[in-house]
Amino acid sequence: MEQEHFFQCPYCWEEISMIFDASVYKQTYIEDCEVCCNPIEVSPTFEEGELVAFYSQSIEQ
Repeated sequence: MEQEHFFQCPYCWEEISMIFDASVYKQTYIEDCEVCCNPIEVSPTFEEGELVAFYSQSIEQ
């Protein structure tokens, strides 16, 4: 079960979206912004297939 989530990039401030596997309760990984290509650490949390928490931060290089 996949779910798309829209949020603001912490580098370029553009609205971007990522698709997450809603069957996994808690996830943390690094994904590049689709606009500026900088790495973002994202941490979505799901309960019963619904997004209940989302955290994103820049990865200082």
